[in-house]
Amino acid sequence: MRQVRFIDPAGSTRTGEWVDGGVEFASQRFDVEDVSILPPTNPTKIVCVGLNYRLHAEETDSEIPERPLLFLKTPNTLAGHGDTIALPKDKERIDYEAELGVVIGEQCRNVSRENVDEVIAGYTVVNDLSNRDDQREEQNWVRGKAFDNSAPVGPVLAPPEALADDASIELRQNGEVKQSSTIDDMIFGVPELIEEITKLVTLEAGDVIATGTPEGVGPISDGDTVEVEIDGVGTLVNNFVAKEFSGDTSNDFMPGQ
Repeated sequence: MRQVRFIDPAGSTRTGEWVDGGVEFASQRFDVEDVSILPPTNPTKIVCVGLNYRLHAEETDSEIPERPLLFLKTPNTLAGHGDTIALPKDKERIDYEAELGVVIGEQCRNVSRENVDEVIAGYTVVNDLSNRDDQREEQNWVRGKAFDNSAPVGPVLAPPEALADDASIELRQNGEVKQSSTIDDMIFGVPELIEEITKLVTLEAGDVIATGTPEGVGPISDGDTVEVEIDGVGTLVNNFVAKEFSGDTSNDFMPGQ
């Protein structure tokens, strides 16, 4: 079962099953166009990993890291499948980054790589939007990585068994393939990441680990549609507009929660 959170036509928040062309809840079926898809989890934090694919490290002229490079995205960064996201104003470059997301199932600390299956609820799709203008200027990456709606996540929470060890990950911009790889090309795999993160950080149920992006990272422009697809998990789709948030979501974007 691929679990999906959504707001039904009556305005109620539901957790149901993603099926072809729609969602199901309590014997009711809704077309995707008739509901608002929410992020499949409400994390207290998103722990992100930088430079975790070898070819991405090469395209940025970076050395292969000796340990996972970690940074955080906060809950304000969440957006959902189908949301139209406003690009930050007066920034020259906002990049897309296709990533596999690991959703944590229970509070955990000091998890060994041999026991990570015990704490994984499932997998989802993440687009780690990056504000390169400010990321180049700061060390902590708050402006560069944690701006509003910079972490589209979804559309589903897929069970752990749905993800193959060599699952493909692909990003399409306006239908053109920009990123294409497999998750077995990661420098640090999911077991190593969970072990390393939980040495110092307590993960809560619902938290997300964004495991890094493959090569092919590039800029987003006004009017773009970006799709991120991970085999066995799902396809996350978002549209982008060059508008400053005005407080009127009908004209700017629909928040992802």
